[in-house]
Amino acid sequence: MLAFQPLVQGTVFALSVLQAVAWDSFTAAVYEHSVILPALANEPPSPDDALALMNKNMDILEGAIKEAARQGAHIIVTPEDGIYGWRFTREAIYPYLEDIPDPEVNWIPCTDPKRFAPAPVQERLSCMARNNSIYVVANIGDKKSCNSSDPSCPRDGRYQYNTDVVFDSEGKLIARYHKYNLFMSETQFNIPKEPETVTFETPFGKFGIFTCFDILFREPAVVLVSELQVDTVLFPTAWMNVLPFLTAVEFHSAWAMGMGVNLLSANTHNTGLAMTGSGIYAPDGARAYYYNMKTEDGHLLVAQLSSHPRISPAYPPAVNWSSYAQSIERFSPNDHDFSGLIFHDRFTFTELTKPEGNLTVCQKVLCCHLNYKMAEKQEDEVYVLGAFDGLHVVEGQYYLQICTLLKCKSTDLKSCGQPVETAQTKFDTFSLSGTFGTHYVFPEVLYSGVQLAPGEFEVLSDGRLISKIGPTKPVITVTLFGRWYEKD
Repeated sequence: MLAFQPLVQGTVFALSVLQAVAWDSFTAAVYEHSVILPALANEPPSPDDALALMNKNMDILEGAIKEAARQGAHIIVTPEDGIYGWRFTREAIYPYLEDIPDPEVNWIPCTDPKRFAPAPVQERLSCMARNNSIYVVANIGDKKSCNSSDPSCPRDGRYQYNTDVVFDSEGKLIARYHKYNLFMSETQFNIPKEPETVTFETPFGKFGIFTCFDILFREPAVVLVSELQVDTVLFPTAWMNVLPFLTAVEFHSAWAMGMGVNLLSANTHNTGLAMTGSGIYAPDGARAYYYNMKTEDGHLLVAQLSSHPRISPAYPPAVNWSSYAQSIERFSPNDHDFSGLIFHDRFTFTELTKPEGNLTVCQKVLCCHLNYKMAEKQEDEVYVLGAFDGLHVVEGQYYLQICTLLKCKSTDLKSCGQPVETAQTKFDTFSLSGTFGTHYVFPEVLYSGVQLAPGEFEVLSDGRLISKIGPTKPVITVTLFGRWYEKD
């Protein structure tokens, strides 16, 4: 035992030093960027033309980075596709790509730009970070040569990856992440052979990073949070909003709450593709968010977060998502049950025909329970309670269990599940729960006008999503969005 004493003392001393220099909180920024897109062309652009386009976008990003630093931000996240956009074939995107080295090389491109192959984009991003003393997170493209000795090498002799990079406040490249779950339109990129779990330490917490569609899958998203215990997730995204559950601000806020982690979500802005919705989210709700389908302007968000949310007094308690719902007797099917589609998934619905009551609707092993009282029921608005328990198979395959209270688009029940952005009916109270088979459930409340409800609802330890205060704004949806990763 005595032989280990110096090590123990040294460890205690090291921990005390780390605690002394560690920060309790930090200031985060995200920038939603209206990307300048390349012109449609049959041939790839010249390297000079590709760089010229990227510099136009980086001019805008640099302005946002300077302003974030002026407001005291320690880190800023910029969007997926934020430097060159999209509209690419595999060949057309090649002039935009750079060879991004492993961060272990200990490289500051701003001060040593010729150490590797020409990398003007990495050099400029590094200088933005260094000159403004701020961590910069950006999304660019990586290229890696391969040959016939690699049986999976593409015919053109290279791998192309959708890639996030992080530069610290000195301009050093400290993280590189290759997107693993590509969206169906990303044919210009390759999938890494194995999912990457990228983390890095800062004085203001442990960070992890992944991109857009990754958030819906276990690897790397759940691994980073549940197994590697990161404090904050960096999330460049190009998210096309899909009401009523997959609106960017709604789902990303819910994911942060359900996973118990900070999430810095930076979206691209393009109203023609329904791309908007960025935010700075904590486990107990949004600190700042932005959703705008009316203009094409970019937008900067800056807010303060806890560096170590798990030890924060506001950290939500552990939740047994099925505890309360399993204690309720399962009812026979309702007389008014009917089916409807939400984003191609067939839900079982039952209508809220009275201004208050208790309802249950079931599908397979999932039963959803709702206790509610409406404050201002509008005669021309219909609400339903819905359940979905199954495999979603449209833009990817993933298993869902969803309980939802939602407003229908019209009084025609066939419209239930179609996108809705406005409502007039308010609720005095609501309590929603379900017999979930998964521990990964994300609580969502969305008000009229696609507004979040931070501080106005809570999740009890027995799995009930309840209103905390009286009526405030009309409700679009109250949802428990469950992801059953083990069944994928």
